[in-house]
Amino acid sequence: MNKATRILDAASEYDISEAGALLRRGELVAIPTETVYGLAGNALDPSVAAEIYRVKGRPSDNPLIVHITEMEELPPLVEEIPEAALKLAEAFWPGPLTVIMRKSALVPKETTGGLETVAVRMPSHPAARAVIRAAGVPLAAPSANLSGLPSPSAFEHICDDLNGRVAGIMNGGDREYGLESTVITLVTKTPRVLRPGGISVEQLRAVLGDVDVDPAVLIKPEENARVSSPGMKYKHYAPRADITIVDASLETYAAFVNAQENCTALCFEGEEAYLTAPAVTYGKAYDALSQAHALFASLHKLDAIGAETVYARMPRKAGVGLAVYNRLIRAAGFKVTVPNDTFVIGLTGQTGAGKSTVSGQLVSFGCAVIDCDKVTRDPNLYSGECLEELKKAFGRDIVREDGTLDRRMLANRAFANAEATETLNRITHPVIFNRLRDEIAKCRESGKKNIVLDAPTLFEAGADVLCRRVVSVLANADERRARIMKRDGLTTEEALRRMGAQQSDEFYAGRSDFVLDNTVSVSAEAVHEMLTAMGCALN
Repeated sequence: MNKATRILDAASEYDISEAGALLRRGELVAIPTETVYGLAGNALDPSVAAEIYRVKGRPSDNPLIVHITEMEELPPLVEEIPEAALKLAEAFWPGPLTVIMRKSALVPKETTGGLETVAVRMPSHPAARAVIRAAGVPLAAPSANLSGLPSPSAFEHICDDLNGRVAGIMNGGDREYGLESTVITLVTKTPRVLRPGGISVEQLRAVLGDVDVDPAVLIKPEENARVSSPGMKYKHYAPRADITIVDASLETYAAFVNAQENCTALCFEGEEAYLTAPAVTYGKAYDALSQAHALFASLHKLDAIGAETVYARMPRKAGVGLAVYNRLIRAAGFKVTVPNDTFVIGLTGQTGAGKSTVSGQLVSFGCAVIDCDKVTRDPNLYSGECLEELKKAFGRDIVREDGTLDRRMLANRAFANAEATETLNRITHPVIFNRLRDEIAKCRESGKKNIVLDAPTLFEAGADVLCRRVVSVLANADERRARIMKRDGLTTEEALRRMGAQQSDEFYAGRSDFVLDNTVSVSAEAVHEMLTAMGCALN
């Protein structure tokens, strides 16, 4: 194509007006939204919908999302507005949520991919809203990339794909979310998420109650299946490189990647130090929003550096992490490898939450449990070079006359300030980790496939690098206080002081694959469901 493409500025009122004029004439304009850049055209013009499909190279049975700016624009587009739609609009519009309802006759089937439903969204990005108002019509605006390639989260991405193919490209800088909107359909008996995004399933359930997740979010759909939402096709968002997701702990992932030849790692920030292969990062391990923001840009970067074979770290599937995994699994063509069959689960949580109860239930399901506190209290652990380094750092008198370590004296000195604690960790963590690796190996040699690291300070000690999944046990603060007081004979003030030294619920939830609420109890059924969902082969 050799179309003259105008470069427009999202901050210019004149350029927004020009974009509106182009759209009214039936042209296509790439515009920024808060999610990714969209390829916008008049949603009510069948020929414009056909042009969008043609420019993107997108199958015409893949529905487009219709964008509006005000609730008053919704009624003409749908047969009726369900009560659930009003609740969702109040909670999340404007924002990264698309709602599917039954369409009215006003919306052509060319826009809906031949379906009797229409997907509607109200973006929050000021330029997107201004362009819709300037156009005077609802806009169909799928992601502004060529079909199958990573969605564009930066201005240069759409220039690479669409310059010379459309009438205008509007520069709005990097996008806020980086992933497309969440899509939920309200035409099923129970509302169902068809595509996860910036609004999590947990947030939707907080508003609507029961919300299902379509199996196609995580599992490869049939090759010729009719889809109800964009992004449900078999291979989508893919760079030119061949991507495989590696389902493993960080240590196992690094060992696997380092054993491969001529590959590139797609990992989280800070993990490059574990790798000998070239690495591209996509956000932080415990920050799904940062992963969402960086993923598409990182997929584009893989193409830019000429990566051919890529092994990607698997993101967690909780919260917005589900959306990250959904995009990455499609970019990988649903290829996942598991380097070994040992399933190490990190079990952690706050004092008084009832972690020991859950640990016992895991044993009943055939899991081997390694008590990390017991490992660290072993007097034989700190010997040889480790003990000599501890004496140099904290004084020779931390060792008793019989040669054993005075743990109380060491603790008083090591936890006196942050610098001393860091020194303690630097000396002891390698020794502790080697012992934990030995314990894991013993469990594996005895035939155990599911091994639990029961560690109150799993994250603080960095032992999560050994874990393929992490489970946190939490409970209501009042219940935790009562349990601590009864268990340890503490006063209210003493219990609260101990609880105050612990990490918050959000700290654990943001770092875990599963969170179990043990305020009342955690049933054996809940533990069984969790193990099954994690993919553990139960004995």
